[in-house]
Amino acid sequence: MLKVLLITYYWPPAGGPGVQRWLKFVKYFKDFGIEPIVYIPENPTYPLTDESLISEVSDEITIIKQPIFEPYRLAELFSKKSSKTISKGIIVKKEKQSLIQKLLLYIRGNFFIPDARKFWVKPSAKFLQKYISEANIDAIITTGPPHSVHLIGKELKKNIDLYWIADFRDPWTTIGYHDKLKLTKGSIEKHKELEKEVLTSVDHLTVTSYTTKEEFLKITNKPISVITNGYDTEKISEVKLDSEFTISHIGSLLSGRNPEKLWQILFDLTQENDEFAKTFRLQLVGAVSEDVLLSINEAGLSDFLDNNGYVSHKKAIEIQRSSQVLLLVEIDTPETKCIIPGKLFEYMVSKRPILAIGPKDADISRLIKETNSGYFFEYSEGSEMKNVILSYFGEFLEGKLKAKTEGIEKYSRRELTRKMVEVLKKVESEK
Repeated sequence: MLKVLLITYYWPPAGGPGVQRWLKFVKYFKDFGIEPIVYIPENPTYPLTDESLISEVSDEITIIKQPIFEPYRLAELFSKKSSKTISKGIIVKKEKQSLIQKLLLYIRGNFFIPDARKFWVKPSAKFLQKYISEANIDAIITTGPPHSVHLIGKELKKNIDLYWIADFRDPWTTIGYHDKLKLTKGSIEKHKELEKEVLTSVDHLTVTSYTTKEEFLKITNKPISVITNGYDTEKISEVKLDSEFTISHIGSLLSGRNPEKLWQILFDLTQENDEFAKTFRLQLVGAVSEDVLLSINEAGLSDFLDNNGYVSHKKAIEIQRSSQVLLLVEIDTPETKCIIPGKLFEYMVSKRPILAIGPKDADISRLIKETNSGYFFEYSEGSEMKNVILSYFGEFLEGKLKAKTEGIEKYSRRELTRKMVEVLKKVESEK
């Protein structure tokens, strides 16, 4: 049985999408002859927590921890609210930023490269170098963001002859919020330098999207596998469909995820269609930026809004399955066309129709079309979007609204683990 060390920042009780991917891989590894050992920070500052996820971690899994210094704790002395929103990735528009927010962003972007967890790198590499030798580890996996975790792998690779897989849940220098960190020219170059060092010293790269693979192929000749996020079989009792026409977004709505045309379309429908006005609810679950809430209110939708805030993963799944339509929104920039959020696959398995909005040529468009799970629109496609919403609403009134999803089995967490194991099995062939 191969012994594999996973180095990750996010682990239960961390909440949010960052923890799900490797929580599930670890869950299924032993079924495929892999013994996982998980290395995590002892005292992290997670922006979101979900205690319910702790129950998904098997007692048979070896977990080792080392302390981490978290600068966000110091930032909270200046502004607890601003530091927490920044750590969640919620960055308000430039013209609305306070002096404190601008200062925190500048410090975060230029003093903490690649990110604020950089102080975990050296002590972790020192501790793990000894641990790996004593525990007879066959391979290590680093997963980011935070991308400082990959620097632990880079340090270990320099000193130990072992197989290293770097898993990128999101890209590095082209991630959506990078241009909002007020980076100096020197800081931008430092990010690119570190990114290249990781991409060229690793043995194998795994990424979650096709676009990220194309991007990395321009930097490295190392093998790259696309292993998307996926869905797991959830033990949740049957839920009833909402009696109202709920359009629900599950997850963070950052300032850039603000489809103002959609908000206007929904308001227009409440004015043009009395039945729509009686039954429509816009349901938001998760962290929502003030910019998005302001746009929704300015569009006239405040009376139709249910803003639930963050809920447990189990509760989020229940809401997905009871909603009439599931809304997926990605930032409208070329840099974000590579993002395939994990919730897309959970949406698919919920068997509720999807309404997705994002940038041109987005990878999510390809997957939605492939699985026939809904419709994708660019931000500019107003009339087409309105027609689809009316079509969904008509089916809802007839009691016939449901998804026509097909071919999603390959995106189950178990099948995706099989793909990851195929990469790990290369360790045996190269021994």
